[in-house]
Amino acid sequence: MTTISSIMQDSLRANNYYVLISAITLLYLSVWFFSPLRSIPTIGGSSLPILSYFTARKFVHHAKSMVREGYAKYRGSVFKIAMLDQWLVVVTGPSMIEELRKRPDTELSFNEGIGEFLQTRYTLGQDVHHNTYHIDIIREKLTRSIPTILSDVIDELALAVGEHIPTRDGSWVRVNVLQKARDIIARASNRVFVGLPACRNTEFLDLAVSFTLDVVQDRATINRFPNLVKPIVGRMVGNSKRNLKRAIPHLRPIIEERRRKMAEYGEDWSDKPNDMLQWILEEAVVRQTSDEAIVQRILLVNFAAIHTSSNSITHAIYHLAERPEYLQPLREEIEPIIREEGWTKAAMAKMWKLDSFLRESQRYNGINLFSVMRKAQKDVMLSNGVTIPRGTLVAAAAESTHHDDILYKNAEVFDPFRFARQREAEGESTKHQFANTSVEYVPFGHGKHACPGRFFAANELKAMLAYLVLNYDMRFDEAHPTRPANVYMGYSIIPSPTAEVLFRKRR
Repeated sequence: MTTISSIMQDSLRANNYYVLISAITLLYLSVWFFSPLRSIPTIGGSSLPILSYFTARKFVHHAKSMVREGYAKYRGSVFKIAMLDQWLVVVTGPSMIEELRKRPDTELSFNEGIGEFLQTRYTLGQDVHHNTYHIDIIREKLTRSIPTILSDVIDELALAVGEHIPTRDGSWVRVNVLQKARDIIARASNRVFVGLPACRNTEFLDLAVSFTLDVVQDRATINRFPNLVKPIVGRMVGNSKRNLKRAIPHLRPIIEERRRKMAEYGEDWSDKPNDMLQWILEEAVVRQTSDEAIVQRILLVNFAAIHTSSNSITHAIYHLAERPEYLQPLREEIEPIIREEGWTKAAMAKMWKLDSFLRESQRYNGINLFSVMRKAQKDVMLSNGVTIPRGTLVAAAAESTHHDDILYKNAEVFDPFRFARQREAEGESTKHQFANTSVEYVPFGHGKHACPGRFFAANELKAMLAYLVLNYDMRFDEAHPTRPANVYMGYSIIPSPTAEVLFRKRR
């Protein structure tokens, strides 16, 4: 009897288990069947539950071709792509990008959108995700300070370039560009972020670069899992958090000294630093936040600066190394301007060809496949009648937009002085500058949420490229003279991380 009873109980438990699984499956299918997302066309495979997972796997390695396919089929409308953790609705064409820009954050939120893409709650911390006061500091204080701080950036660039590209006796030296670009950008940027001597502390700079790479890696790991388990995975990965803990001892003595001076002298004193650390510290005092929170913000701005700028300058250098004949027209523009203006913001503004070279490189290569990221805070009906359900990620097809022949003549051709020519037209002198955004040019985003640090980044990149052009010859090895292909991983676009460029002192 005991055996029969035990068998019956096991059978009942098994039946209950199957009933539960069936109920969950039925609920999932019902939600999918009635979701407004079903009416949005899918690219890359099936949108059916479970089968869409295989579409998502395809996206990891074939994202570029999938987005290009969707753009060609549905230009001026929307399509959706399955990612490993959720659906992404992609808007295409200038009018749809403009609508995305105009929608208020109560409908399509920038902060929640970028939070989902970067997983900021786990990679950068809850405080950074919810309290974004650093954006106002970057937009206002950093941007306004460019004329006064640019000379320090250029001073540090010259020293860092000499150390990381050690050419001697007119001989060629091989340089892994992406790796050295990160080191040089980290050092030059931190001259403005934390000042001397911390910006030359190699241990701190290595941590800043490692933090940047770890945020990217942690984000990719977390995004492989559904939202239900992301909090668990987020606590487990923690590479960026470990680097935060290691960075605190490097900056805490500086923070404590500045706190002491603020307490003693008030808002101003003779040698008061004019850098990001000081601006964040002053805000932190008002908010009564900890030293750890201050260091967290410093690493955050390092991530924003190092990740995008090192990729951008590497793309540009690869183009120059493939076509060294572009060096001469750039030198002919830069040299007389520097003689007249010196290494100033005013000088950078006059370098139209250099500006165009960087803008075209960023158009041609890109930072990510997507831009203008948003997350629906409620069900949102677009002007074309498509409904975006609450909680859905939405983004613009940036790379496809930049390769649209309707928007750019010969869009698949790298034309370095494309935008310099356009600026010569009546009333177009400012529209096509490197840092300017539009519905046709969105690597920095567009509208009020466009990258707040893009003006600093543009001047830093122009200064670095101008310095390299004036002081170095560069080319690829004769055995591999063409530009290496970009690497596409999901929506990320990365210049070849292994390619080497030959540099020598200019003759």
